[in-house]
Amino acid sequence: MSMYANANGPRSANPRTSSSSNSSNHSGQWNWQNTNGQTSPSDVSASVHKLLLSTKHLQEALRLWSIEQMNETEVSDVYVQLGADFNAAVRAFAYHDIDLSDILNFTQVLREVLEGCLSEDPSPETLANFTPALRQALYHLLKGLQMRESAWKAAISR
Repeated sequence: MSMYANANGPRSANPRTSSSSNSSNHSGQWNWQNTNGQTSPSDVSASVHKLLLSTKHLQEALRLWSIEQMNETEVSDVYVQLGADFNAAVRAFAYHDIDLSDILNFTQVLREVLEGCLSEDPSPETLANFTPALRQALYHLLKGLQMRESAWKAAISR
């Protein structure tokens, strides 16, 4: 089993099921949080924000790995968190019946890039060799999310 097995794509789950309590925020939209501080499966904005932060953390983790200030296991942990955040974003969009099928392979593509990179000796040169593929995967994700922005805004205004 690969070290990235925990973040290889969205899990099938009912996105409308939540054990959270709900409360209304000042804008009139629901902002559900459970006792762990996790957002509701319907909170697209929060889940996308968290996903974008995770992509930044992964980029920083790889930079640190390239200068031997982070090891492969630590980078893997950041990837697993990014996968969990991606799955949360997918569930949030699904809650609003917004299809993300064109970007569902993001974690798989990213995993392949990371496995290639981390199989090499850590160095800035190694990272530079894998940066174009990493940027391409992240760009595809960002464009896919950006394409859904108007659909999400329309869904929450109903």
